[in-house]
Amino acid sequence: MHKSLARKILESHIVSGSWNESPEIGIKIDQTLTQDATGTLAYLEFEALGIDSVKTELSASYVDHNLLQTDFKNADDHRFLMSCAMKYGVYFSPPGNGVSHPVHMERFGVPGKTLLGSDSHTSTAGALGMIAIGAGGLDVGLAMAGEPFFLKVPKIMGVKLTKKLKPWVSAKDVILEMLRRHTVKGGVGKIIEYWGPGVNTLSATDRATIANMGAELGATTSIFPSDEMTRDFLERQGRVHQWIPLEADPNAEYDENDEIDLSAIEPLIACPSSPDNVVKVKDIEGTPVGQVIIGSSVNFSFRDMMVVCKALKGKVAHPSVSLEINPGSREVLENIEKAGGTLILNHAGARVQQSGCLGCIGMGQAPPTKTASVRTFPRNFKGRSGTEDDFIYLSSPETAVAAAIFGSITDPRKLGTYPKITEPKKYIYNDSIILKPLPVEERKKVTIVRGPNIAPFPALEPLPESYEGEVLLKAEDNISTDHIMPAGNEVLPLRSNIPLISEHTFERVDKTFSSRAKQAQGAIVVGGENYGQGSSREHAALAPRYLGVRVKIAKGFARIHRTNLINFGIIPLTFKNPSDYSIIEQGDRISLPDIRKAIENGAEEFEAILKGREERKLPLKIILSKRERDCILEGSLLNIIKKKFYRPK
Repeated sequence: MHKSLARKILESHIVSGSWNESPEIGIKIDQTLTQDATGTLAYLEFEALGIDSVKTELSASYVDHNLLQTDFKNADDHRFLMSCAMKYGVYFSPPGNGVSHPVHMERFGVPGKTLLGSDSHTSTAGALGMIAIGAGGLDVGLAMAGEPFFLKVPKIMGVKLTKKLKPWVSAKDVILEMLRRHTVKGGVGKIIEYWGPGVNTLSATDRATIANMGAELGATTSIFPSDEMTRDFLERQGRVHQWIPLEADPNAEYDENDEIDLSAIEPLIACPSSPDNVVKVKDIEGTPVGQVIIGSSVNFSFRDMMVVCKALKGKVAHPSVSLEINPGSREVLENIEKAGGTLILNHAGARVQQSGCLGCIGMGQAPPTKTASVRTFPRNFKGRSGTEDDFIYLSSPETAVAAAIFGSITDPRKLGTYPKITEPKKYIYNDSIILKPLPVEERKKVTIVRGPNIAPFPALEPLPESYEGEVLLKAEDNISTDHIMPAGNEVLPLRSNIPLISEHTFERVDKTFSSRAKQAQGAIVVGGENYGQGSSREHAALAPRYLGVRVKIAKGFARIHRTNLINFGIIPLTFKNPSDYSIIEQGDRISLPDIRKAIENGAEEFEAILKGREERKLPLKIILSKRERDCILEGSLLNIIKKKFYRPK
């Protein structure tokens, strides 16, 4: 069989199961990545295993999300993360050094390796020919302990790229075209593999933009070949010795196929409030804009920043626009400084911020009320910006800078001649800012620093014999983890305190959810399609579990959230008859008699009892592997793993 690149790398890392004969496979993880919004839990979970050091080839901890220090919480947690890194043999990238994904590409990414990260945009590293997968913090903590990562055998979608992009069209428009075609659930259960002659026209950082936002398709990950463009990137980073060529077999077979003529793509933009609400920029020209933000984890690169700088040269941002720049890394900032870019930005009235996620995660940079904000970010879910009635558009840097100059959404082709960008032969970089792992003997002397915001990890009880609960919430299609557990500067600092953060569960949907859950005798949530899309944050599973939710019933689940639910002992059930979704109302009760026995016996179908306006049977599906069933029965994956690592004194 002629194999895809994704399959070849995955098969070389399989330690459990097989591609053709198993419903799921366990793969060896070479590298891990954590960020501070999810990392505190990951390290608390790793610590619970009692292991002295990480077992991976390389693990890195980044502080890039919770950068606002409005009180002690974030500052304390940064110290906790740094001391954990020093204790367990992890690289530590401090606040201001950059967003995890660009920094990991610059300093650590290696073609052919596997990377597991506690951030859904870990897929960015697929630009270097890596299998890079976002997951919950518990899965990443276990990978640091040397445990395999389990996933369903994915379908591989091959996307052939031909020709090349025209001026004022860039990689962001390519992924927006993918979202226009396939929607936010079109990639669920799939790896997106790009190939074809058009790939050779895209730089490694262009590919990073496309791979990053593959997460918005719901894809397991995205991957590009490791070719001369990959080699060029690593050479400019001083790491060419780590390059190896990797590509799919000739005439590789894919489960699905698509083809994009790059020369046919026009400037595109995602309208509020979903990444797949994509239209041509020219179709909404004239929409007034009050804010433009360029950078963050996507469109973070030297090329992206310098296109903006050159377009702004000799100009000033429109007086109605707050123009803000979030360089992806300190390295990018230093290199645009050397190229004269920051002087242009300052003269144009731009606000150059520290390297970090910032407004992308709702950590500052909230737009004005009922005002359009054009951003090069990956997501625009309602309220994620920090302003409840926001109007967030997602675009390329080219379209964003045009909006900043004209004060309204404008086709960037009206800016004139497309600027030529010459990348440095060798990037300026400073590895001394990233703290390296200590020698093993030195690690024993490190004391982990804990602020008062870090609460003990909650106990998670095994599944009872039977369960009955009230339907506390009935959600629609495409509910995101931002709906379940909001981001932003009020909630994110509580990420290592489950009792406190649980108070905010579903507050963007129903502010009474937390208080009602505490009073309920059993709790169930019902959802539509693609339930739990978006971020990898496991708080969206752990907080509902803390509040007593043991069952979620949906038409379909997003990959990472489904795994997180199972990891924390919540049963993800799906409707046997999707039309039954319409007969359930909030306030109904659902009884699951002998549910434990059904899961123990491997049942794939289960008959619950809906106690609504009238009592009736509710047929459901239990689609779980043997490993997942054990996790549900035990109450959490952590309970199982702790038994494995427990050594009586």
